[in-house]
Order: sequence, then structure tokens, then C-alpha cells
Amino acid sequence: MAELVDILKTAVQMGASDLHIAPGRPPMARVKGEMLPLPGAAAVSEEESRRLTYSILYEDQRARFEADMELDCSLQVPNVSRFRVNVYQQRKGVGCVLRVIPSHIPTPAEIGLMPSVVKLADLPRGLVLVTGPTGSGKSTTLAAIVETINANRRRTILTIEDPIEFVYEDKQSLILQREVGQSTKSFSEGLRHALRQNPDVILIGELRDLETIQLAITAAETGHLCFGTLHTQDAPTSVDRIIDVFPPSQQQQVRVQVSTVLQAVVSQVLLPRKDGQGRAASREVMVGTPAVGNIIREGKTHMLYGAIEAGAKFGMITMDQHLAFLVKSNVVTLEDALSKSRDAEGLKALINMGRPQQ
Repeated sequence: MAELVDILKTAVQMGASDLHIAPGRPPMARVKGEMLPLPGAAAVSEEESRRLTYSILYEDQRARFEADMELDCSLQVPNVSRFRVNVYQQRKGVGCVLRVIPSHIPTPAEIGLMPSVVKLADLPRGLVLVTGPTGSGKSTTLAAIVETINANRRRTILTIEDPIEFVYEDKQSLILQREVGQSTKSFSEGLRHALRQNPDVILIGELRDLETIQLAITAAETGHLCFGTLHTQDAPTSVDRIIDVFPPSQQQQVRVQVSTVLQAVVSQVLLPRKDGQGRAASREVMVGTPAVGNIIREGKTHMLYGAIEAGAKFGMITMDQHLAFLVKSNVVTLEDALSKSRDAEGLKALINMGRPQQ
């Protein structure tokens, strides 16, 4: 059996986004969204799966995994790539999933960011959410925005990640990267002490609990530009998720806070490109205009979609409008777009009306 480094080299050469090592199956690579076995690879035994997984862990990481039965960490393989690693215990034994993190931080143009999203890099303060399911490219979108700030602004940028994914080199900005479990105990601990580190921009890898969300809102209120991710599908559910995590007695106050600090919600999904060359992102963008703020403050999040549809002049676009744009631009197929649409008939109508504004 090949060593894990050799397996990773093969997966990267295949253009994989993820590699799965699990007992009972050969190593599996996700290529253009499809799970494929590595060519010629045999099924991995329970013992071999544990050995391969443990071969990339430090002693303290093994101890943490054996205590918690879960572990997130990162791995740098020289001349291959950087990887985000999740180690898990399941019925058949120990396994791991390795996400390929490109060494090149993409430019906004390379990943198709519209101007309204690129302009978020110029914000002086507030809260920006990038949302979508696991594997939808949220980290890549954030990296492109942060690198835009790094290249064009003299700022202090603090990232709190689990684990660190893209590695930045200081350009115009000073960048401090902290990893949960290595240089801070948790997102909330790192964020609690962040304000003493004099940041202008704070990137929070995941807004996963009440305390982290509360601290992010406070940081945005006190003049910092905060970026964070959520595993939500669109702007209305993202706003609801932020508010609903708080006790009912605090929710009205939080609505008021969110209505004033929320600058944008960017929700995205990935679809196979029609030409077979990887995947393309479709994005919904909601900008925190006064009208959007009023809707949030009044607790009428079901009305946000109407505000997005009417907000083209502010750079807003619905997911279906962007899907229609990608179909009309011959980037993705109608079938794939329909599988991600909010309203299939509405999407068809948008396509028949002509190309929507990006």
C-alpha cells in the first residue's frame, strides 16, 4: 500500500477537491463533484486506514483525537499542496477526509466575483456573511476578498480558523493567522481577545455558537470589519440563524443590532461547468441597505427576497437570477441550474426573458 503522501500526490494530479480514506473502500477522490476511486488502488483495511490517518498526525493530535473521537487540523505537503484534514471514528474504524487547499489565492476575476462582492473589501466596518453548504467555496471567496484588502489597503487583518486554510503573505497589510486548537482554544476565545490585537479586519472561520456570533456582532458594532461563514442556503435563513441562536428575551435587541451592522450576505453553490473544466459558483448577494435593515429590525425576513429582487442598483442579485446568467452565458447546463434553483419555473422565465444583469 502506498503512503498517504503518494496518495495525495495522485489525488492532486487528478484535480481532486477532496480525498477520502475509509476502511473497506479504496481511497476515493472527489473530482468535479463526483466521487472516483484512485486508479489501480485496492480497498483499504481497517488497520491500514488507521495507519495512514495516524501517519499525518502529531502525537498531541492523536491524543486529542482519541479523547474526542473528532479532529480538525491542517497538513502541508511540500511541492504538493496544503490540506484541511478531518479525522473521524465510524462504525468500520478510523478514517479521514482531506480537502485540497490551493497554494494560489485566486483573484476575484478568477472565481467570478461580481463587482458588488469585490467592493466589500472597501468597507470600513460591519458584518459580512458568506454562506452555503459544505464544499461550496466559501473559504475561497473569503480568501479572494481578504487578499484584495491585503494587496490594496494598509490594514491589520486577523483570521481565526479551524484549521488555517489559505496562507497569506503580508503585502500592504499585516496579517495575523490563528488556528483553533493550536494558537487559540476556540473561535470565541480567539475573538474575545481579538480586539486587544488592534485589528481592522477580522475573519472568523465559522460562526458556530451563540458566544462567537455575539462577539462578532459586538466587534462589528465597535468599528471592525468582520467576515464570517454560516452553513445556510440564502440571506433570509442566514439572518434567522443569527437571531434564533439567542434566547427569545434577547432576540428583538439582536434584530436591531444586526439591522445596523449587517453589510452583506453572499450565499453560494457550486455547479459543474458545461465545458467539463471544473465547477462554477452561483451567488446570491444581499446588501445591507436601509430597506433591508428595516425588514430585519421588524422581524419580516420573509420579505428579504423581494428586497433582493428589487435591489439590482445596489448590486443585489438572487440565486435564480445568477443561475439564469450562467445558463445564458453557456457556463452551466439548464439541468444543473434547475437542480440548485429556488423556483424552477421562475428560473425558466428569467432565462426566456434574456440575460439578467450580473
